[in-house]
Amino acid sequence: MIRIVAGESAAPKRKRAVEAALAVGLVLLIVVGAVVASTVSRNTEAQAVVPTPAAELKLGYFGNVTHAPALVGVKEGFLAESLGNTTLSTETFNAGPAAIEALNAGAIDAAYIGPNPAINSFVKSQGESVKVIAGAAAGGAQLVVKPEITSAADLMGKTIASPQLGGTQDVALRAWLADQGYKTNVDGSGDVAINPTENAQSLKLFQDGKLDGAWLPEPWSSRLVLQAGAKVLVDEKDLWDGTGTGKPGEFPTTILIVNQKFAAEHPETVKALLTGHAKSVAWLNEAPAEQKAGVINSALQESAGAALAPDVLERSLANITFTLDPLAGGYPRLLHDGVEAGTTKQADINGLFDLRALNEVTAAAGSTTKISAAGLGQD
Repeated sequence: MIRIVAGESAAPKRKRAVEAALAVGLVLLIVVGAVVASTVSRNTEAQAVVPTPAAELKLGYFGNVTHAPALVGVKEGFLAESLGNTTLSTETFNAGPAAIEALNAGAIDAAYIGPNPAINSFVKSQGESVKVIAGAAAGGAQLVVKPEITSAADLMGKTIASPQLGGTQDVALRAWLADQGYKTNVDGSGDVAINPTENAQSLKLFQDGKLDGAWLPEPWSSRLVLQAGAKVLVDEKDLWDGTGTGKPGEFPTTILIVNQKFAAEHPETVKALLTGHAKSVAWLNEAPAEQKAGVINSALQESAGAALAPDVLERSLANITFTLDPLAGGYPRLLHDGVEAGTTKQADINGLFDLRALNEVTAAAGSTTKISAAGLGQD
């Protein structure tokens, strides 16, 4: 019903009512159109990211014995063979933070890396950058020092090297020094000066008497011991009692990570990478010692520019366990150590792991044991 006010005819009211109805109708059309457009947009986006095999996979790793699954996988062709029509290209790095920068910039798609740089990337990106998809190596890191240093008490005022600020060995060193009552700072100041240095340079500086020690992965800890007269003050395996992992003496040293965007777009390629990776780890655990040493040294010659002396390689391999298990249960401690060291922010790392493809690969190979994400992702 249209109400007529004195002095006003019904016609204008009817006109305004029609106009109002048309306006409401227009608004409804706009809303419906927006919904339709949004739906079409989402459908278009979904169509744009239909998973496909990648034309190329760019892989990063280090020229270290702790990265032997990568060295062997490339040298023996396990990775390229499993990738099939996907071209494998590789790049070598000295330490984790540099590899993470390359991965986040799109220069590489996947990397063998230490756990702490992976945690840092995940935290800084609020869980958007990388996923841990497999383990590669456990153990193989030591604090080696001058012979006259016999205890932690002798380290006051000394200079100790690590591969790179925020790297896995750097965090382990800072955490251990804090447990001994020492204060360290990321700028190198403090009770003990920590000097992030490339591994090869650490060897030379130690030989020249310019370093008092270094916390290094293999083969560099073995090189300092056997070729520069250093001695072991701390073997990191002695600091891990199995809490969270159920594997005393084992701690994550090298893992395999992938850029999340690449994984979403090319899940088949990621699974193929894991198939080759699993073959590499199996080969390392089954090959005769002489054959294993020959392949690793040949790969090191190509990737790092030099093979290792037989005694160095033998000592290095004795300190490392090659495993597909990333030891996810140890990551809360790694996060805590990074926060205490000042190289990582406190954060929730739930979602860091995606081990579903890995478990599919191991199941297809006959394994009945599921590798656990320890509640920090999917498995």
